[in-house]
Formats: sequence, C-alpha cells, structure tokens
Amino acid sequence: MSQGLANVLEEWKCLEEEYQRAQETHRMYLQKLDEISKLQSSCSSSISLQQKRIRELSGLVKQCRKGQSEEDCKTLDEIKEKIKMRLNAFFEMQAFLPKENGLYLSLVLGNVNVTLLSKQSKFAYKDEYETFKLCLTVILLLFSFICYFFLSYRFLDAILNFLLVWYYCTLTIRESILIKNGSRIKGWWVFHHYISAFLSGVMLTWPDGTLYKIFRNQFLAYSLYQSFVQCLQCYYQSGCLYRLRALGERHNMDLTVEGFQSWMWKGLTFLLPFLFLGHFWQLFNSVTLFRMAQLPDCKEGQVMMCSVCFLVLFMGNFFTTVAVVRQKVKSRNQKLKNL
Repeated sequence: MSQGLANVLEEWKCLEEEYQRAQETHRMYLQKLDEISKLQSSCSSSISLQQKRIRELSGLVKQCRKGQSEEDCKTLDEIKEKIKMRLNAFFEMQAFLPKENGLYLSLVLGNVNVTLLSKQSKFAYKDEYETFKLCLTVILLLFSFICYFFLSYRFLDAILNFLLVWYYCTLTIRESILIKNGSRIKGWWVFHHYISAFLSGVMLTWPDGTLYKIFRNQFLAYSLYQSFVQCLQCYYQSGCLYRLRALGERHNMDLTVEGFQSWMWKGLTFLLPFLFLGHFWQLFNSVTLFRMAQLPDCKEGQVMMCSVCFLVLFMGNFFTTVAVVRQKVKSRNQKLKNL
C-alpha cells in the first residue's frame, strides 16, 4: 500500500469517528429539544391556571373589603400586594416561553416562534434594536439636512420618505418581537410608529406640484428637528436606563422611546421643552395642511390625510406626555404631604 493511500485511509477513519460523535451529540440535542418542548407546554399551562385562580382571588379580595376591621383590611392589602408581585413574576416567566405572535406579527412573519430562550439573546436583540434606531436616526438627520439646505429634487424627497416608511415599519416589527420577549413598551409609543409609517407612505405618494412645494420645506425642517430630538433622546435615555438598571430600578428589557415616560423624571426633564416643541410643530403641520386642503386648486387627497395623521400624532404625543408629567407631579406632592 502506498504512503498516499495510507494517509487517506487514516484521515477517513478519523472522520468516521468524529462523525459518530457528531451523530450522538445531535441525537442528544433532539432529545433535549423534545424535553424542552414538553416542559414549555407544562409550564405555560401551569402559569395560565395560576393566573386564572389569581384573578378569581382578586375578585374575592375586593368583595371581602366591605365591613372588615382595620386589621383585616391591612391583611387584605398585603395579599393584594403579593398578588401584584406574583403577576409580575409570571410576566418574567412568560418572557421565556413561546406564545402566540398576535395579528400583526402573524401577518408579517407567519406562525414563527419569535421567543428568544436565553437572556443573552434577548439583551443582544434589544441592543441591536437600540443601535439600529440610533444609526437610522442619524442617517435621517443627515438626509433631511441635505434635502433642506442643498438639494431640492423630488426623487430625493421620495427616497427620504421611503426610508422613513421602511424605518417605521421595521421598528413596529422589532418592537412587537421585543414585547413578546418581555419588553414593557407603553401602548402609544408603539402605536404612533404605525401612524408615522402611514404618514410617510402618504408623503411618498404625494405628487410633485405647487402644494407639495409649499409644504416641502416645512416638512423637511420638521423631519430635521424630529431626528435631532430623537438623537438626544437615544443618547440620554440609554445612559439613564443603564444607571437605573444597575440600581435595580428598571427592567433589563426596557427600551428608549420617542417620548417621555415616568422613569425619565429624574435627570431627563430637560428634554420636555424639546418634546413639547415637536408636539406643537405636529399641530402646526396639521393646521397648515388643513388650510391647504381648503384651497380651490387642491386636488390631492394626500393633503387632508397628512393633516389628520399629524393631528393624531399631536394629540397622542401631547396628552400622553402631559398625563405622565401630571402623574409624577401628583405623586411627588403626595410624598411631600406624607413627610
């Protein structure tokens, strides 16, 4: 037997042994997957049953309060607090269990399991989301700046609006996945991305004409300002969240938002004037477009649709922010009274 053939046979023998080990490892992997699937089903059923019984118990606690002594009311309050803690614990547990995608994710992704099973995977996806949002915001800021000050071409405006549509649609998908993995994003701060995506789509289809040119610079200036404020928020909110998570005051899957939430009260109130200016700019855009829609030569339906979208964004952003500020002021005043 030649030396070359002997080397080939020796190499093949080594490969055969490694293949056998790989097969055994893969068999064990499939077995563990099957066990994990059964454990997930068992855990989900157990949590659902516990949640149902806790809801029933909460109803009983409310009924029992009537006519009870002060000591018994105190005991009921303790049980109520424990129920709240238990529900929070279930929320944490469910973040690691498969769940239904909901209508939006089902339409976009189909029946795909988007639950990430490890904390490292969840944090990595959350960090990637934050990086994506910051990078795209900077790109939109630069693009708006160039279109406003240097280049006035409709096709460039169309690229900007297409980028906005893609950006907001991508945010809605990523946020839906993050919610399924335990992120606690407030309802409006998710919903307003759907409105923004629709608004950008309408702006994209607005044909070039006199009315578009009248509104163009106002919209680009608004887009430039919004991108600037979002960059500020991403930078300062990320630092604030990192500090609060280190102190154990915020959840590890909390995200930066394009608005104001209760946890921002300490250290980020200086952002409020920037936010309120942006909100009233949305109202100004809505009023401007509404007046344009009343003009006799206005034939484009996009004018009124954009006006309605800006009005909805203003109302949602403004009243949500005011509600948060009012709640925090009321809470602070209550603490001062108790001192």
